[in-house]
Amino acid sequence: MQITRRLWWGLGALLVVSFGIMLWIGKDIYQTAPPMPEQVVTESGQVVFTRADIEQGRHVWQSIGGQQNGSIWGHGALIAPDWSAEWLHREVMAMMGLRARAEFGLAYDALNDSEKAKLQAEIKPELRRNTYDPATGSIVVSDERAQAITQVAAHYMSVFSNDPATADLREAYALRENPVPDLEHRRMMTGFFFWASWATVTDRPGDVKSYTNNFPHEPLVGNVPTASSFMWSMFSILFMIAGIALLAWHYAVYHGKEKPLVPPARDPARAIAVTPSMRATAKYFWVVMALFLVQILMGATTAHYQIEGQEAYGFQLAEYLPYAVTRSWHTQLAILWIATAWLATGLYLGPAISGHEPKYQRFGVNFLFVSLIIIVVGSFAGQWFAVMQKLGLANNFWFGHQGWEYTDIGRFWQIYLFIGLMLWLLLVGRALWPALRSKTHEARHIAALLFLSTVAIGLLYAAGLMWREDTHISIITYWRFWIVHLWVEGFFEVFAVAVISFIFVKLGLVRGRSATINVLFATIVFMAGGVLGMFHHLYFAGVATSVVALGASISALEVVPLALIGLEAYETWKSSRATPWMARYKWPIMFFLAVSFWNLVGAGLLGFLINTPLALFYMQGTNLTAAHGHTALFGVYGMLGMGLMLYCLRGLRPDVVWKEGLLQGGFWSMNIGLALMAILTLLPMGVLQLEANLEHGYWYARSAEFMNRPIIDLLVWLRVPGDTIFSVGALLVALFVFRLWVAPKREPEPTDAIEATGTR
Repeated sequence: MQITRRLWWGLGALLVVSFGIMLWIGKDIYQTAPPMPEQVVTESGQVVFTRADIEQGRHVWQSIGGQQNGSIWGHGALIAPDWSAEWLHREVMAMMGLRARAEFGLAYDALNDSEKAKLQAEIKPELRRNTYDPATGSIVVSDERAQAITQVAAHYMSVFSNDPATADLREAYALRENPVPDLEHRRMMTGFFFWASWATVTDRPGDVKSYTNNFPHEPLVGNVPTASSFMWSMFSILFMIAGIALLAWHYAVYHGKEKPLVPPARDPARAIAVTPSMRATAKYFWVVMALFLVQILMGATTAHYQIEGQEAYGFQLAEYLPYAVTRSWHTQLAILWIATAWLATGLYLGPAISGHEPKYQRFGVNFLFVSLIIIVVGSFAGQWFAVMQKLGLANNFWFGHQGWEYTDIGRFWQIYLFIGLMLWLLLVGRALWPALRSKTHEARHIAALLFLSTVAIGLLYAAGLMWREDTHISIITYWRFWIVHLWVEGFFEVFAVAVISFIFVKLGLVRGRSATINVLFATIVFMAGGVLGMFHHLYFAGVATSVVALGASISALEVVPLALIGLEAYETWKSSRATPWMARYKWPIMFFLAVSFWNLVGAGLLGFLINTPLALFYMQGTNLTAAHGHTALFGVYGMLGMGLMLYCLRGLRPDVVWKEGLLQGGFWSMNIGLALMAILTLLPMGVLQLEANLEHGYWYARSAEFMNRPIIDLLVWLRVPGDTIFSVGALLVALFVFRLWVAPKREPEPTDAIEATGTR
């Protein structure tokens, strides 16, 4: 097992180096983040905003949904504007309007091209010049700019009130009427918008690019891609090609050299004794389907808001269930139902791998289940009370809506969830312990990797506890993607590879030693790009050029293992046909095959489309990122969750006849519906936004003017066929799970002859 030992050492060294670099870069982000001023003052000494205004304004923005109502620096929802981009554009236009009156006595739109160019040339350096004084902590603006700021602030104070003058914008942005009732809160929120915009256009000291690497695109003030974005985009493509070449060479030299294994005559999984704790996981899968169906309902409601804004077929839905709530629940439920499927799989497989049922294991499984229900109900209720402005700013951070996409539940619920994950880690670990200690267990190393991924998934959620209410937004973004990225594109991959390999080893289709080597090698390949690849989320989050360089170089390697995904799919398909009794596992394996397909399309093609700094500069926060998000999150991890659930259900209900028609209809409906959702709506809408961004700027691609065009309305309506087909598929799978327990049809006890032929 010398090769296994070397692979373990290689994996350990890779993780130590990768996380060491992550922490080193984190220290750099703490030091180079855009400064938070003590005050913003005019040249004549008038105070425009104080630090308290800006920080409290951010709390107000978070309390109404934060990144679930538009976005800041490209991160957030897609219906309302990117507030940092739109503020910048409005401030530029306000300044040019003031100067046009002063210099030419005309409105800006009445000037000829040369006069407009003259004003742009004058205003651009004023906005880009860094007037932050570290000694006093002050940002100094001209009196003219302060006047422009006042005009823009007045606009947003109107938008977030119940002013009839901006009612159409609230409808376009899917904001409920009077979303921020308190006038002073609205004023302070404009202070946060100003600061977020100031960081996007102000050059770093001694540099010629802004704190956000010139994002968002705004040609009027020179916010265009930096030289480093071009350079590192080119290098990232070269690194990807080199990585694919090396992996292809490895497969050509080493893959398929081992003599195929003769599968057993009977299904070995039937010999697994279902323990009380394994049986107790059944209720988790019921909740998985319930959460999945509610998530689809929230997704349909969220999409419909893009058509009517505040209503649902005439009903004033925004007054009772605002867009920020439906989108919060939709994104949170996606994570929760997939995570619940994976948690249940870990709890089911622990005793199955080791053959050991620890004392009080069933009690722990049931206690964790109750805790998950409490967390879901409590955190979702807190988000609703927060967005409806019924909770108060003092309680929002702990029990309401933190405003950070995917990590927006209150801190109390975050802590509770972390404790739940630690309990899950304990339950899985104690069940796996005999297998981990055994020197002869055929899947010992796979069990070790499964346990490693369990540890990582549990402990990494602690990153969500690393920020406080007033922590800098750049630092929050850094820690937030420790969870969002490293869960999804890191250790979930390891968990998935280990679980699927264990299933095939347990079924006698793959040798334990071969599976161990392949899983360890695959883990190294995934981790090589998956850990440091996190930095491609931070290109424009107020970080230095080093983060752009590292993120572009390493995140390109995330695509490398997906380039040969067809081989993985072929091996899975071949295993499914290895012996007649494998027909019992047809649908879990079909979902595993779907994972391979969507890994290539959603995570691979659409992921790399937006991966490089240059591409993401124009595509971040458009529907092209949504196309990647939907096809990768559900296509890969959702499909995998379904496959793992079906494998566990086969063990939990071994004597029940499966309604194959329900699974067949559900499988194809969900895959076809997901494809139609991307092809008919998300991709064409994203391409139109990309064109608008290239021609006019990011503010326009996200504006009400652009998003209310008839072509956009048509594309949104074209989601209906895909969404409907997808929803029907989910209902069919839910009905299948329901029928396993309600009026099931029993199949006869298998005999050796039946097992050998696969006949029921």
